[in-house]
Amino acid sequence: MERKSDKTARPNKAESREDRLKAALKANMARRKAQARARAGSDKGKTGEKGS
Repeated sequence: MERKSDKTARPNKAESREDRLKAALKANMARRKAQARARAGSDKGKTGEKGS
């Protein structure tokens, strides 16, 4: 019976790992988007200063 519990534990482990990876990817993408928005905003301010 111990083997049955081991088999059921493995898919849960894989699912939890997959969930962690999804969450990490989502957080990483959000961070990158925020960085890109910040860079785009700072670039707009810099181009206005150079033109003056």
